[in-house]
Amino acid sequence: MTVDTTHVRPKSGEADASPLSALDSSGSGSNGCAVAGSEAAHGRAELVGADVTMADAVAAEGANEKRGKRLFSYVKTKQFWIVLLLGQVLALCITSTNTFSSLLAGKGTNIPAFQTFFNYVLLNIIYTSYTIYKYGFKKWGKLLLKDGWRYFILAFMDVEGNYFVVLAYRYTTILSAQLINFWAIVIVVIVSLIFLKVRYHLTQYAGILVCCGGMGLLLASDHITGSNGGTAANQLKGDLFALLGATFYGLSNCLEEFLVSKRPLYEVIGQLAFWAMLINGTQAGIFDRDSFRRATWDADVGGYLVGFTLILALFYSLAPLVFRMASAAFFNISLLTANFWGVVVGVHVFHLSVHWMYPVAFVLIVAGLVVYFATETVLGEAKKPWLGENQERGIAGLGTAKRRVQKPDAVV
Repeated sequence: MTVDTTHVRPKSGEADASPLSALDSSGSGSNGCAVAGSEAAHGRAELVGADVTMADAVAAEGANEKRGKRLFSYVKTKQFWIVLLLGQVLALCITSTNTFSSLLAGKGTNIPAFQTFFNYVLLNIIYTSYTIYKYGFKKWGKLLLKDGWRYFILAFMDVEGNYFVVLAYRYTTILSAQLINFWAIVIVVIVSLIFLKVRYHLTQYAGILVCCGGMGLLLASDHITGSNGGTAANQLKGDLFALLGATFYGLSNCLEEFLVSKRPLYEVIGQLAFWAMLINGTQAGIFDRDSFRRATWDADVGGYLVGFTLILALFYSLAPLVFRMASAAFFNISLLTANFWGVVVGVHVFHLSVHWMYPVAFVLIVAGLVVYFATETVLGEAKKPWLGENQERGIAGLGTAKRRVQKPDAVV
């Protein structure tokens, strides 16, 4: 479908049925976007006289759609390459945090819950402080009372996803846990179809399958080389924990994609960190006290913890951009390359050898990401179906389709 950028306005009598609609007229914006204070009295502001270049691009997109010749139109845009690069940066972040966790375990420090707690504290200092600066204490307090429960659910699913996946590795093999993590992609697709009304193209399903095929090669090479983690302490228990963790991950990804499409990034990340710090801190205090006391504490451990926290904070800061510019599904299949980057790090840090299947698998996964967007329009997945035809229920923030319509020359 095309977007008329000359006169963008909501349909007559159309109401905003989003769960966060009550906050849309609060006057808070993201990245320079503000909501007019008189919106409640005069209706949503119209966008008139948008850039002709964007209007021409969207018109051309509509013509191509009618002729069935829009293949790879999104892949040819700068936004695709930006989101592809962001996906690989996130995969590298996951690899780096896993590396630091391995180094900590090698020093006898195994405190997974407390490790993540430090990340939430850092995100809180950055994003909650900035949210309070933008809103003021009174408005921030109203946010907690009115919509805190939504962010509490998001934080709970995020914390539990981290907790159960880490717990799974204590009982099952790495190979088994990675196979079950595919379940997160399945959860994302199902939830997006049912609740977010996303309709995937056949090429998107094909792209997901190609990416999974590439991941299959990585896992096969791990099995061939015997680097699948050895024997399992309790295979069934570990697999169930991994399945539960992957389910929480998938649900939290979908909810976060929904929230960042409607609210400022700093608000979503700040609220996620605020509630997650409380949940994670309580959980760590209950279950990780003995591990914390038995842990080794020296300069190396301190450095590893700082590195882990900084990189994980970067991951949490960039992930919402991928949710805005692409989707939770693309986010999860992008992370499949983390295994490849893990081996690259392993070669230099742990002196591992590279099996010939690894580069082949990496190319296959990247090819799957390209296929995933083969039939997408120039706005790609940044145009969210739950925000309305003209994205009128969304926010014109960094990476959103609404911002790209208003500012077609913007890189993101």
